[in-house]
Amino acid sequence: MLWLIMFHLSSMVFLVLLSCSCMISSIFMIMTDMSYFIEWHIVSINSCSIVMTLILDWMSLMFMSFVSFISSMVLFYTGGYMDGDMNINRFIYLVLAFVASMGFLIISPNMVSILLGWDGLGLVSYVLVIYYQNEKSANAGMLTALSNRIGDVAILLAISLLASRGGWNFYFYNDLFNNMEGSGIVGMLVVLAAMTKSAQIPFSAWLPAAMAAPTPVSALVHSSTLVTAGVYLLVRFSSAIEGSMTQTVLLLLSSLTMFMAGLGANFEYDLKKIIALSTLSQLGVMMSILSLGYANLAFFHLLSHALFKALLFMCAGAVIHNMKDYQDIRVMGSLVVQMPLTTFCMNLANLALCGSPFLAGFYSKDLILEIAFMSPINIMIFVLYCLATGLTVCYTARLIYYTLSGDFNLHSLYTITDESYLMTTPMLFLGGGAIFGGALLSWIIFPAPSMICMPLFFKTLALSVSVLGGAIGYILNFMTVNYKLSSLNKYDYVSFMGSMWFMPFLSTYPTSFSTLKVGSYYMKVGDFGWSEYYGGQGIYKTVMKASDYLQIAQDNSFKVYMLSFVIWALGVSLLL
Repeated sequence: MLWLIMFHLSSMVFLVLLSCSCMISSIFMIMTDMSYFIEWHIVSINSCSIVMTLILDWMSLMFMSFVSFISSMVLFYTGGYMDGDMNINRFIYLVLAFVASMGFLIISPNMVSILLGWDGLGLVSYVLVIYYQNEKSANAGMLTALSNRIGDVAILLAISLLASRGGWNFYFYNDLFNNMEGSGIVGMLVVLAAMTKSAQIPFSAWLPAAMAAPTPVSALVHSSTLVTAGVYLLVRFSSAIEGSMTQTVLLLLSSLTMFMAGLGANFEYDLKKIIALSTLSQLGVMMSILSLGYANLAFFHLLSHALFKALLFMCAGAVIHNMKDYQDIRVMGSLVVQMPLTTFCMNLANLALCGSPFLAGFYSKDLILEIAFMSPINIMIFVLYCLATGLTVCYTARLIYYTLSGDFNLHSLYTITDESYLMTTPMLFLGGGAIFGGALLSWIIFPAPSMICMPLFFKTLALSVSVLGGAIGYILNFMTVNYKLSSLNKYDYVSFMGSMWFMPFLSTYPTSFSTLKVGSYYMKVGDFGWSEYYGGQGIYKTVMKASDYLQIAQDNSFKVYMLSFVIWALGVSLLL
């Protein structure tokens, strides 16, 4: 066990040092306007060069810094959350493999090496989702893996199309994509891959299902690794899709995604799924502003969101761990009395998620909303932005009420505390990031400020919608705290909105029904039919029947001997 503790500590120290060095290098590259493009030429086949390429610029190094920092905090947190797990060493190896795959994806400007990191994320995420070996985890893992395979196929097709250009370094072709024959298809394929990995409509069902994984994995996945890979890829490809029809379709789907996720979270009672749906909503925000042509803003929100979302998941994990694995928010309540530090950090993360002034989420989210309101969008996208912003604060207020400040519903689970320093220490570090991270990032990424002049109505619209949404969310839950099953009167509507517009059902039933029906037919006709008759069972019956005859011949029966002698004599006479 001592070697495991040493390995755990050395991994954390290495990731912290890597994070610091990457952040310092990133700031240096911003100041000097430098970037390094490292290329190893392996072989050329018919003028198509096979190369191993790395890119070290301010964006990749800054993202690597955040991934390393959050991963080190997650490993620290794992020591408390997974305490007592028999396979904690396997879990740590998987987390490190996950981080390595994400790092490989971040520093790769080459489509082939991107695919290696992309597939590595998909494979390790599947193994982590099925870490707790039960039927629910197996179903969630299969949905996650199959949904992401669609994106893998899209990347493979993009690789095959780029081969005709003479190489796979998309950096060389980004500015030419819209003018090159067939390159619009490459942009569409990359957008499709990004939509599957970042769970945009119609691939949204796997994201809440992936909550079957342990909470430290959720904190890592939903902040800086798996789900952000699609956004990061599109940030790199942003100039390739600029001005295309694909960009318009992406804007519509991402706006619908953030509205659907916000609506679904208001009807969900699983603590981790509510936070997962909030991630889905924020991914919709990133994708929508990216499809409006502001890639740096999307990257800014990606980084600030990573800080408070990792904190939010860690707080949720501490609550679940202390409440003996209860995840239903209806059996929580008044946690502020028993877990003041966790409650403080959770409220801090929730306020940052809502875009409260001067926290991490405010600097990126408020800027995104103002830029979106200034952009040439139609009334439908504008309304979806406003509704999604209000719904975010609405479900956050609902979550705060049920878990932190509502009625005491813990029953016998009264003795819960904040005593685990392994779980609270990372929260404090990430809490500092949730407070100061947004301001620091805005100074680093946008050193030259821009003036945004808007009418008073649009300037205060985001704040007004947030206050209204929070008030509605808190008051409605305060009025319905007596747990009357009034939602059964409107069951059709509640079921539709609470199930992400039947997305999990539509993602699984049509595919599984057709394949299972054909499989059942072939099983009846083939495995249980002719192949059984002429195969295993048929051979078995034939051998058993022959063995019966042999057994009769070996029973020392005088009749059998005489009959065999007569048959032998007749045969000899006929042959002669």
